[in-house]
Amino acid sequence: METNDTRKALKMVTCGGCGTKVFIPGDTPPLEVAPCPKCQFPVMMPMLLRQFELRQAIASGGMGTVFRAFDTTLHREVAVKLMKPELADDPAAMESFYREARACAALNHTNIIHIYTFDEWENQRYLVMELADQGSLDGMIETHRCIAELDVLDIGVKVASALATALKHNLLHRDIKPGNILFNADGEPKLVDFGLARSAEPSADHEAAVWGTPYYIAPEKIRRENEDFLSDMYSLAGTLYHAITGHVPFEAPTIDEVISAHVHTPLTPPHLVLPGISEPTSQALAKAMAKAPADRFQSYDEFIMALTAARSQLLIGLLRTQQNPTSAAGAASRSWWRR
Repeated sequence: METNDTRKALKMVTCGGCGTKVFIPGDTPPLEVAPCPKCQFPVMMPMLLRQFELRQAIASGGMGTVFRAFDTTLHREVAVKLMKPELADDPAAMESFYREARACAALNHTNIIHIYTFDEWENQRYLVMELADQGSLDGMIETHRCIAELDVLDIGVKVASALATALKHNLLHRDIKPGNILFNADGEPKLVDFGLARSAEPSADHEAAVWGTPYYIAPEKIRRENEDFLSDMYSLAGTLYHAITGHVPFEAPTIDEVISAHVHTPLTPPHLVLPGISEPTSQALAKAMAKAPADRFQSYDEFIMALTAARSQLLIGLLRTQQNPTSAAGAASRSWWRR
């Protein structure tokens, strides 16, 4: 027979692995994990942060940890990013955290992660935002290597539109990469991590450090020339290039050689890497990754129009293929993550 002492010693939580409600030891400290009795998935002891119940860690980075949480006031799932306590006394880290919060909060776009609040509780700084926990583009590339062309074009149009909105608010993202494009439960891509964002106004003062991810960084940033929205465009095109071909734009044994290739090595057009890619898509990505910013699309509208035109031509080809019963199976395999 179950006694009061037994009930007090256990805590019922929902396992993030098998989805069932299970009991874990009640003396497990908040945010600590215990193995699920059914599937051994690490189940976290929830912690209440004001009205937000933190239920499961879903991502971790240099600034802190992101948790799936439940807003007990509004009854909705959210994401809560806890800043590492040891960074609270680091002015540079605090500035980055505040910059990310303010940058995202100023933007209202379907494909930019929404910020709900930024607060502090018992000396713990945290950011509450929209939940996008269905993986990242980086994870999809790792799992599937090549993403279907139609899906890549859809992601490209949506993220380019998000960057256009940021530009209207005078913001550059400065770190576009597959890991910064997440997906929500509806399959919508969400641009995240504005921690490196800064004003889009030209500056004569060039930073000592070159910010960005080496595999997608624009040549002008490497050359310490003026950085503008065309640098973000280059990085987005490089990200799409990786997704559609399964290869980063430039592969080399060392990071220094990768960085040098962005400046000196001609880009291999996507359709020459993977022959099944349509030429309109290949041309759009290659143009957006031109070495000289002046040779790229001169607005996000132009880039979006090129991606949309490539998408339309691809859809026409798919419809024709579907009308041919012998090719229906091949057409069905072109889009794999529809939700």
